[in-house]
Amino acid sequence: MTSQSEGSRTLPYGEWPSPIGAADVAESGVSLGFVDAIGDEVWWAETRPAENGRATVVRRTADGSVQDVLPAPWQARTRVHEYGGKAWLPLPGVGEDDASLVFANWDDQRLYVLEPGSSGPRALTPEPAEPAGLRYADLVLSDDGREVLCVREAHVEERITRRIVAVPLDGSASEDATWVREVAGGSDFLGHPRIAPDGTRIAWLAWDHPRMPWDGTELRVAELEGGVATNVRTVLGGAGEAVLQPEWADSRTLYAGSDRSGWWNLYRLPLGEVGDATATDDEAGPGAAPEPEPLCPREEEFGFPMWLLGYVSYALLPDGGIAVIHGVGTYSLGILDPSSGRLVDVDLPFTVWTPSLACAAGRLAAVAGSATEPLTVVQIDLEGPEVRRLRPAMDPVPDAAVLPQPRSEALPGAHGRVVHAHVFEPRNPAAAGPDGELPPYVVFVHGGPTSQSLPVLDLDVAFFTSRGIGVVSVDYGGASGYGRAYRESLNGQWGVVDVEDCVAAANALVDRGEADGARLAIRGGSAGGWTTLAALTTTDFFAAGVSYFGVSELLKFAEDTHDFESRYLDSLIGPLPEARALYVERAPLSHVDDVSCPVLLLQGSEDRVVPPSQSLMFRDALARKGILHAYLEFEGEQHGFRKSSSNIRAYEAELSFYGQVFGFDPPGVPRLELSQG
Repeated sequence: MTSQSEGSRTLPYGEWPSPIGAADVAESGVSLGFVDAIGDEVWWAETRPAENGRATVVRRTADGSVQDVLPAPWQARTRVHEYGGKAWLPLPGVGEDDASLVFANWDDQRLYVLEPGSSGPRALTPEPAEPAGLRYADLVLSDDGREVLCVREAHVEERITRRIVAVPLDGSASEDATWVREVAGGSDFLGHPRIAPDGTRIAWLAWDHPRMPWDGTELRVAELEGGVATNVRTVLGGAGEAVLQPEWADSRTLYAGSDRSGWWNLYRLPLGEVGDATATDDEAGPGAAPEPEPLCPREEEFGFPMWLLGYVSYALLPDGGIAVIHGVGTYSLGILDPSSGRLVDVDLPFTVWTPSLACAAGRLAAVAGSATEPLTVVQIDLEGPEVRRLRPAMDPVPDAAVLPQPRSEALPGAHGRVVHAHVFEPRNPAAAGPDGELPPYVVFVHGGPTSQSLPVLDLDVAFFTSRGIGVVSVDYGGASGYGRAYRESLNGQWGVVDVEDCVAAANALVDRGEADGARLAIRGGSAGGWTTLAALTTTDFFAAGVSYFGVSELLKFAEDTHDFESRYLDSLIGPLPEARALYVERAPLSHVDDVSCPVLLLQGSEDRVVPPSQSLMFRDALARKGILHAYLEFEGEQHGFRKSSSNIRAYEAELSFYGQVFGFDPPGVPRLELSQG
């Protein structure tokens, strides 16, 4: 509910005059990615809508100047797993100004190095036989500084393989592929290679279909002989234990995250000297694994689901301490003493942290934000602490008076479940809704589904709340951030539990007199689009639905989607062919006849994760039934829209759509044409 403030006008919800336009949302928001650090320099990735979504690398030098490292048209972006990951690595030089950049280039997916004073990047890897057929991610520098180790994903005809490889920095492999050395393999997926400080061992993560990395991964350790992994053994993890981010404390001790307790906590693994245990094959030998020692056992998460290669949720400090991101739903930065288990939070104004940390010169670099501050690249001097804000995701930030003030709640759900959600009430000092009228609300459904919503300052939300439309962002069962049991509550229940939880969250607001039960919408992207379509076809609770590149059918999706998620449905629905009937029954496309409200579908033309066929099939089914709908396809866009022009059109279309369904006329927005045929 909103209250009348002095000087405000009474206007219908949805028609409030807002200073936040679609162009502001699309163009002011830069996506900030991974961070790294060399000495007092901080490096980070930026994806810029104003440059058609180009992904570049930026650094702040020791004197405080900020400069682009990678010039246009080059962009550091990898297609490994299609979602990508960390695609670049700064290399230290004699001085900080001499640092070089190794990166995977989007257009051809080859690795390049850009050296100071050079005329441009030079190639490090060979031209693949198939366009973009060799892809690289998760880069680390070898112990001798002569090579970069990384995950290489090879697409040869219909076969996809992944290996940890070593690429020489002298360029010898740019024309001769034999100079790229395979270090380790043996699994469908690999990640997070780390070499021991003395160069004698390597650790990495491995997992196989049908597992996703949050279902079960294995931490493998091997001796390095001639630069190749030998005597491989699994020291932590398995089918029911998800391990994250191995880091060497020293040449005989590993740290890693594991959810063996039901929560991602940190563990220490004493490995002893090389040769203390042996293995006989490349899968996992008989050598006894060390007993993992919990560092700070808590019912909190100290890690994030590994959607992208290169995620870092803790960093080792020079004094032996560990900087950790931890929490439940929202997060803090703490300093953990691994010898005592004592954890002390750093007094900082941030509640949202992305899985990216780096430490150099005794300072931390990170990307953090809060409900009142957008995601920002920050440098933290732990003495004090002192925070330098280096790059906000948006600048300038709109007046705080027009921004929502989220509250995080645990709401009552179906069958006695608890539903986690963030509520954003309509807020604008220039307007108030009519007396006796409740605002419309939109349920925001995050993708994944193994992911979570974040209560961070985000113009995606403020675009609606500043116009008098409330938002409730739901961390439905299956979301990360609340322990393994909550994540696994969606297993076999995709399209059921997520729908029930979204309905329950919105219904709680209706029951409390905060939302108009006749004007509720649901919207989401990718897996959130699936939940949107499932909610529209299995309930009559919502009056409108908006699907951004959502899944509508499962059998064809299982055939067409990319390799990384090609067996995700085994846990979310069930394995094929045994669960074939359930795939058909659960799919929204099978129940279009039960849709009774208008639907807006938005889709990228080059989406390889959820191909356009998913939205097109649903559109055609809506047209056959005569349901009011619109379908917008965005040329050149992949899974998620990166161009300003695409996002402007999408935001305006969505707002116009709600206006037509809920009976308000949003000012300054082109009218979206809806069709029944």
